[in-house]
Amino acid sequence: MGFYDDKILPLLIDAGCGAEPIGKQRQKVVPHASGRVLEIGMGSGLNIPFYDPAKIEKVWGLEPSAGMRRRAAPRADRAGFEIEFLDLPGEEIPLDDDSVDTVLLTYTLCTIPDFRSALAQMRRVLKPGGRLLFSEHGAAPDPGVRRWQDRINPLWKKIAGGCNLNRDIPGSLEEAGFRIGKLDTMYLPKTPRIAAFQYWGDATHS
Repeated sequence: MGFYDDKILPLLIDAGCGAEPIGKQRQKVVPHASGRVLEIGMGSGLNIPFYDPAKIEKVWGLEPSAGMRRRAAPRADRAGFEIEFLDLPGEEIPLDDDSVDTVLLTYTLCTIPDFRSALAQMRRVLKPGGRLLFSEHGAAPDPGVRRWQDRINPLWKKIAGGCNLNRDIPGSLEEAGFRIGKLDTMYLPKTPRIAAFQYWGDATHS
């Protein structure tokens, strides 16, 4: 991992993903997490203040970036519940089958290279009857915006830590065997439209 990825990129992602509109999206989904929780791509710990400690038994924070884990550590220390970091990518979840009550996925699915394998791993560890909570940006429904997403995406990925602008979030979840329950969408305010279209809700599997 180079200097940019280890030192600079965590600062940029922390600033961008910590913007007020995204914080409001996190607030819509994170408090619903309960029991034994697996957070995919914990990053710098921006979700930690939004958990309801009364509902949480333990959180595993999957985060392969050492720079991100360093930034998350102070927030984890103040959490008021147990957080265990897992320094592996989403394609390699070192937990047993049917071992978590909630999988939390916020602004992470866009960056996982083999996201199909990662979603299969999430499904494997999530208990039947458990919930996957998600808030992600992705492919816009408007053709004009989508064309710009497709054009800009190759460059965007290089400068934004592998982030993809144009992934089909609900389609990817359904393809992986999840059944979407609640699904809401909108363009975030005060955000460039190529990165503004949001999907959030929950999903289960049988």
